[in-house]
Amino acid sequence: MPATDRRVKCAAVILAVLAVLGAGGYALFQHYKIYLPGIIGQWREPILDNHPVVWAGPKLALAGQRPPNIILILADDLGMNDISLYGRGVANGAVPTPNINAIATQGLNFSTAYAANATCSPSRAALMTGRYPTRYGFEYTAAPPSFAANLAHSGGPSPYPVIYHRELDHDLLDYPDMGVPASEITIAEVLKARGYHTMHIGKWHLGESKALRPTGQGFDESLGFRAGGGMYMPPGDPNVVNAKLPFDPIDRFLWPNLPYAVYWGDDQRFKPVGHATDYFTDNALKAIEANRNRPFFLYLAYNAPHTPLQALRSDYDALPQIKDHTQRVYGAMIRQMDRRIGDVMAKLKALNLDDNTLVIFTSDNGGAWYTGIPDLNAPYRGWKATFFEGGIRVPMMMRWPGHIAPATTPVIADHLDIFATIAAAAGARVPTDRPMDGFNLLGPAPKRDALYWRSGDYRAVRQGDWKLQVSKRPDKAWLFDLAIDPTEKIDLASREPQRVAAMRRLIEHHNVGMAKPLWPGLIEGPVRIDVPLNAPWRPGQEYVYWTN
Repeated sequence: MPATDRRVKCAAVILAVLAVLGAGGYALFQHYKIYLPGIIGQWREPILDNHPVVWAGPKLALAGQRPPNIILILADDLGMNDISLYGRGVANGAVPTPNINAIATQGLNFSTAYAANATCSPSRAALMTGRYPTRYGFEYTAAPPSFAANLAHSGGPSPYPVIYHRELDHDLLDYPDMGVPASEITIAEVLKARGYHTMHIGKWHLGESKALRPTGQGFDESLGFRAGGGMYMPPGDPNVVNAKLPFDPIDRFLWPNLPYAVYWGDDQRFKPVGHATDYFTDNALKAIEANRNRPFFLYLAYNAPHTPLQALRSDYDALPQIKDHTQRVYGAMIRQMDRRIGDVMAKLKALNLDDNTLVIFTSDNGGAWYTGIPDLNAPYRGWKATFFEGGIRVPMMMRWPGHIAPATTPVIADHLDIFATIAAAAGARVPTDRPMDGFNLLGPAPKRDALYWRSGDYRAVRQGDWKLQVSKRPDKAWLFDLAIDPTEKIDLASREPQRVAAMRRLIEHHNVGMAKPLWPGLIEGPVRIDVPLNAPWRPGQEYVYWTN
């Protein structure tokens, strides 16, 4: 063979090998690129080994009568049917919740209570400020662009694709700056001015830059996650049982990227000890004991039962009657959280603080469709990320012995009311320099005209017993009379066009006073109303596109 031909063949072989390597390398990159955010995060900010957290307080009690201690306990993505008080509970009653139930039966239980939004961040923003988060541009859950891009390109069997607004993916706020503006007044700031020692333990998700962290927003001490969450335990720990959800792009992103790490104040992040639910509770008990001699506010924000689903093996083993593995892990997480809330209540009694402590329990929104577990919000339709009752109807209960008589009230409550209620109990002043949207739930019944929800072009209003939802994708209106149809089975929009038009005007008028979003909703994704994410798509299934 002539030398020229040999060189040509050799070059062809080299090019072919490079092409194969290139294709293989590209395929490997596509497969493993989901790990990049976590790798980059670890490189930018290494996670230190565990070190003890010291909670300190005065050794002697203050003289004279003092205002009540206040503990706000928040669950994450807890469905209405996760609490056995409201029905069967998880897996048809396999997971009773006696300690959460006791807060309701020994105090004031709101039979109709709403989250201020159907997803995490805006709902928490309303809790902290007592204002519609859309008043100050906090319309969407804070998420890094890499997370949005991953969801947009995740694919799946849905006939309705995820829409990625690439044209908006520029000039964004830095992710750490996506939070409640420093100009807002939080309940922690109000209580601190009243002389309270203020503490945050658990999830924050309202901004990570220094001015927007808990320590920049009125909390004296803070221990937990600044972002949307973290791992409950290292996935390979022998004491944990994991349930991964391969059908969920959110879950696929979380496992390789969520750190097992917490922050103490403004210090560098470090590894906690054990399961996050236990770690947060153990520190809450220490914080209560350290501050028993002065008025304190504790915001205990669990990340349970939000994904990634990780349960203690001991709780998992206690539920052999639940045959579905994912539901069993989920139920074990509820079991653990209820038990640890019981420990918090027992600590108050042991320290003789019980009669002078207002305890409030609620969830940030309804149960999530992406767990693949049906009936989390039964008997209500819808999920987190919808304005159907299942997405925004939440447990809300308050216990304060000697001040709140045990009762169940039909008064319609909202997350927006928690700010005003806490302030009133503490004798603190509510801001008067801005519109406030909540009422003191321990005072006269709220006289509000309506409640509103908004995420992009998907909006809702409840006026009296009537509730209207409107969306642009699909272009649809749903109208329900909740007095006779609380589970939203009978859509009256076509029969009541005048009422639909009047309630649309309510929404439009309300939106005039809202602000432009501080950051855009980069993605829109379909959420089916009546089935979880892993259910097959069928013709005629109702859905709505959720913007974030």
